[in-house]
Amino acid sequence: MLVHGAFTDASSWSGVIRRLHASGLTVYAPANPLRGLAHDAAYLRSVVGQIGAPVVLAGHGYGGAVITAADTDDVVALCYVAGFGLDAGESLLDVTHRFSPMPGPDPTVARRLPAKSPAGPDSELYLRRERFLDVYAADLAPGVGSVLSVTQRPIARGALTARSGPPAWARKRSWYAIAAADRMLSPTAQRFMAQRMAATEHVVDGSHAVVLSRPDAVAAMIREAAGQSADHGAPY
Repeated sequence: MLVHGAFTDASSWSGVIRRLHASGLTVYAPANPLRGLAHDAAYLRSVVGQIGAPVVLAGHGYGGAVITAADTDDVVALCYVAGFGLDAGESLLDVTHRFSPMPGPDPTVARRLPAKSPAGPDSELYLRRERFLDVYAADLAPGVGSVLSVTQRPIARGALTARSGPPAWARKRSWYAIAAADRMLSPTAQRFMAQRMAATEHVVDGSHAVVLSRPDAVAAMIREAAGQSADHGAPY
């Protein structure tokens, strides 16, 4: 099950999905609500529960925080793709601030389109269109990045400060694709989280949009996780 992050939608996994389908894997790519960590994790748990079979969860960016908080007995492995593997009591901003400065998002990059009030937790965050390609998808063709910049889905402001609960990675086998050219989430932060969870690491030469720019590498890691989980009793 593939969980997208902020500023995009499930179509970002399209190249990865094609490759996983070619390997004979069943794939689900639900729409991540992007409304807040507790809300989004509860939604993902409900989707996993409807499948009724062992599931490998893969999360990109903020989607990593969601899969971390969405643990169920049906989840047999976790795959992080430039994702937030938060620890208990940790928020997204805790991680980004800890590993700043970095060349990516700052107050000049994100802008608010308020749903209720500009400073409220329901405010919605986007990336500025003129900075989208450089910050999010520097290794994609300019035309592709331009389309992504105007189709991005916002994330609720409160999702950035929400505290995570006990991490699923403390109980599940984990894999982590580190995007070495990421300007959204520092590669140093990614490496720290991967090592903290004792994940099997894959270093990929890609931007934060690595699921789009390097689908072969991302799909290969997910296949590895699914295959090794199957070796330990999960029927794939």
